[in-house]
Amino acid sequence: MSNPTPIEPSQGAAVEKDAVESVVHLMPLVLPLAGGVLMLLLASIAVYMA
Repeated sequence: MSNPTPIEPSQGAAVEKDAVESVVHLMPLVLPLAGGVLMLLLASIAVYMA
């Protein structure tokens, strides 16, 4: 994201953490789990409808 105020390294100002960057490292775990849950839900709906 853009930062409108320039931050000099010598000042030691706190830089905001990006919300996306804090979640990206969980994607290899979250995506397969969500896919598995979605497949189980769709399969149970298909069995119920049959």
